Amino acid sequence: MSANGFFNGLPWWVKWVAVPVIALVVFGGLIASIIGFIATLLFKVVLFAALVGGLVYLVKKFTSSSSSRSDW
Repeated sequence: MSANGFFNGLPWWVKWVAVPVIALVVFGGLIASIIGFIATLLFKVVLFAALVGGLVYLVKKFTSSSSSRSDW
């Protein structure tokens, strides 16, 4: 019996409504924790990139201004 044959003879709402709802109830915590982990990881990556970019900007700003001041 194929996977498609498993749902033969059942109403459309069983395949498209009931089964996904049952999957969300059973695996909802796992799905939420995975999504939360990915969101936290992306936030940390963006925060890291912003901090490194800010550091590079500040270092270049202060090194260029200090080198121009030491010339005169």
